[in-house]
Amino acid sequence: MTRAPTRARALAIIDGKTPHVPYLIPSIDRYILRLTLVPMLGVFALAASLLMLDKMLRLFDFVAVEGGPVGVVFKMLGALIPEYASLAIPLGLLLGVLLAFRKLATSSELDTMRAVGLSYNRLLRMPYIITLALVAVNIALVFYIQPVSRYYYEQMEYELRSGALGASIKVGEFTTIADRMALRIEASEDQGRKLIGIFARVANKKGQVLSISAREGAFLATRDNPDTIILRLTEGTIIQDTGMRGQTPRVLSFSRHDLPIDLPAMEKFRARGDATREYILPELLRIGWNDRSPEDARDASLASFNFRLVEIVMMFLMPLLAVALAIPPKRSTSALGVFVSIIMVVAYHKVNQYGQDVAALGRFDPVLALWVPFALFAALIVWMYYRVAYVPGGQAIGALESGFAKLSKRIGKLFARRTQRAYRPEPEAAVATATALAE
Repeated sequence: MTRAPTRARALAIIDGKTPHVPYLIPSIDRYILRLTLVPMLGVFALAASLLMLDKMLRLFDFVAVEGGPVGVVFKMLGALIPEYASLAIPLGLLLGVLLAFRKLATSSELDTMRAVGLSYNRLLRMPYIITLALVAVNIALVFYIQPVSRYYYEQMEYELRSGALGASIKVGEFTTIADRMALRIEASEDQGRKLIGIFARVANKKGQVLSISAREGAFLATRDNPDTIILRLTEGTIIQDTGMRGQTPRVLSFSRHDLPIDLPAMEKFRARGDATREYILPELLRIGWNDRSPEDARDASLASFNFRLVEIVMMFLMPLLAVALAIPPKRSTSALGVFVSIIMVVAYHKVNQYGQDVAALGRFDPVLALWVPFALFAALIVWMYYRVAYVPGGQAIGALESGFAKLSKRIGKLFARRTQRAYRPEPEAAVATATALAE
């Protein structure tokens, strides 16, 4: 005869404190960690991929219009990864914890854990450890990595527009160089190293014009002057017009001709700090709390600092919001809480962006524009968590769940009625059925 395990032994087994197999992390925490990590990483990858794909299409169009190399697109996308990661991390944390607790609730495992005395606060131990790690990562991203990467992105965009990143001459179109030369290329091979069907028109200040056509050509760099390149032409014709009246243009044929091209001078890109989103944390503090700084720069710096800070502090509320929206009503598998959580987080982020904009203009104090919405949002989340954790049978969105269930039933009945009305038995089948019943 075996003795039934006591409540203390059951708690010890759930916590992983068996006398023979000691664990550094209790088994219940390892289980919740496993349930949380898989959807969290999936949401990270999905959110970042969607944001990058949308930006990738725009960058491909931009690079194609500017005539730059395709490799620049991936460099620019790499510079935007910290910005997208800072947006995907809170959303991934929220949905990871939410889906983990929803699985526990729908499989009745959560009821078992609650029955043996595990509170929601105890079950949130591992999610908050994950939150602390992600908060540290997000602080490094938002206050240090993201501003520098954003400046690097702006620099590459400027260099692409100015041609410093190897912007190529567009095939089949006339390209003006240094306001005195027009160049057109019919085709390009070997990644631009071989040019076919070249036409060039060169003019000088004296009014002399050279019209040059060649079968092939290639660009060559010069060691002496980096601001000048050589267009080496092969098998072509030069028509020289001196611009004098009554003088016939001269026509020359050549097997090889070197045409020097002076590149336009490019201005250096601006220094980092043109926008407040390019400032790192020490720079924000130095400008925002310096009375000698201009008022508009100080307002923008304080608004940017408070916006980044409130977005980080908001992450500590994500596990509470996830638990409040993860548990559906009894005998229900409704996923309404997943959609409500996404809407709440996205809407709050947009409110913070609006608060940052109006605070940067000096219309509102950053504390009022950003921390008052945070206090209201935090109070709502704490109330929702209290309803689920401390009120027996409480639901955070019970009214929405009941309304959604009624709406789903009505829609289901509407489609069921349409299906029944759409079915009409054939007359012969109906007569046969009636005869069989009469016999």
